[in-house]
Amino acid sequence: MAVVIFGFKIIRKLAEDTFILNGHHIWHRKSFSSFKSLWAKQMTVRDALNSALDEELKRDERVFLIGEEVALYNGAYKVSKGLLDKYGSKRLVDTPISEQGFAGIAVGAALNGLRPICEFMTWNFSMQAIDQIINSAAKTFYMSGGMLGAPIVFRGPNGASAGVAAQHSQCYAAWYSHCPGLKVLSPYNCEDCRGLLKAAIRDPDPVVFLEHELQYSVTYPVSDQALSEDFVLEIGKAYIERHGKHVTLAAHAKEVQTCLDAAKELAGQGIECEVINLRSLRPLDMETICKSVAKTNNLITVEGGWPQCGIGSEISARIMESESFFLLDSPVIRVTGVDVPMPYAKNLETIVQPKPLNIITVVKKILGVRGKVSSISL
Repeated sequence: MAVVIFGFKIIRKLAEDTFILNGHHIWHRKSFSSFKSLWAKQMTVRDALNSALDEELKRDERVFLIGEEVALYNGAYKVSKGLLDKYGSKRLVDTPISEQGFAGIAVGAALNGLRPICEFMTWNFSMQAIDQIINSAAKTFYMSGGMLGAPIVFRGPNGASAGVAAQHSQCYAAWYSHCPGLKVLSPYNCEDCRGLLKAAIRDPDPVVFLEHELQYSVTYPVSDQALSEDFVLEIGKAYIERHGKHVTLAAHAKEVQTCLDAAKELAGQGIECEVINLRSLRPLDMETICKSVAKTNNLITVEGGWPQCGIGSEISARIMESESFFLLDSPVIRVTGVDVPMPYAKNLETIVQPKPLNIITVVKKILGVRGKVSSISL
């Protein structure tokens, strides 16, 4: 089902293998992505996050992890497994069930020179601490005239989960991307998780890090470059996961895989989709999106969140306000989650989230292609 909403050629730039940003090595995955399935190591998203935390705790003694069950229990999703034994209770801090309280402690620590990582058991619980995130962390640098910064990472599982109903299954990408003073990251695979989490921890600003709740056990190939302790991905840069010439698909987190599945199916029917992994939602890499639109002349955004005021809405508006509007052969279309609270019933939970079939149907409609829609089942 999902929601499909209508709103109204890239010069491919081959990047260098690596460049230096603020003293860090920034790797471009293009240099090794073509062959990584042949020789890269396999890693779960959970282990990718764990290794990034481990390396940053080792690198900087100011870094510590705070939240519910992050220490003795190894984290609700076992992301911090083994770190308490390695770094001790001063670096991994268990807290009571009080998001407003421990988020406030973390912000205060950041304002006093430490680099806390504040874990929410789920981003749904961050609503209890949203005053600390927005009014204390995001605005302090501005309100202090640049004298006080808050180098803090708020992280945890985001997006649609399984069987936990409306109050524990929703996407907060648009919520936090709305707020100046925050950087918002939404990783897709293991290389994203390692490179972006390490970048977030080293960043001088507060960063919202949205890990997808259904991705922790998913395995992806990881190159030797991405396993380097110096591997850091630049915040604010999207990545083209698949090159194509007929239509651009822009997505973040789990929905990148949904786009890739749809693109694979469409490729068998002669339609080549360009799939953009946004990675960074604030700042948003419009340059990459606009270059892709110049190449394909068609754009579809895909996200698991609700349609109104979503990430796709923002991208669509920016395209409309730019010269890229004149390059479009069709209106920008948003494929999103259905505009309802997440149902508890499993059959309904499944159909309210974007599927490859939704994307395939929209692609064929805007390209004027008739005939067989897809062999992918719901």
